[in-house]
Amino acid sequence: MKTKYPTESELSVLQILWEHGASTVRFVNDQLNEEKEVGYTTTLKIMQIMLEKEWVSRDAEGKKHVYKAKVRKKNVQKKLLDRFVDATFKGSAQQLMMQLLGNRDSSKEELDEIKDLIEKIQNKKP
Repeated sequence: MKTKYPTESELSVLQILWEHGASTVRFVNDQLNEEKEVGYTTTLKIMQIMLEKEWVSRDAEGKKHVYKAKVRKKNVQKKLLDRFVDATFKGSAQQLMMQLLGNRDSSKEELDEIKDLIEKIQNKKP
């Protein structure tokens, strides 16, 4: 992976590849167009740049090129979240969580899951 963070467009492509697996440019472009209009050549260029950056791999199947994500979703999410927390909350997970929970209506189930996660984290620490 040559660059540390994907652009917004690259992240949109990665989301499609993570969800659907190996895909052609046409398929990715069709998926992107469900959200907003994107030209085929624009999608192709983005995916070629991602190939150069080593975010994706490409296999030729006849005349079609099939792209596959080379980076794991969890790894990219962690890097992006770490950058966001550092830049926005000076690295404070507490400030992030207080802001997040204060600005959203969380369901009882979501809050129970958060409590369970906190408990698991606390039980790991000596």
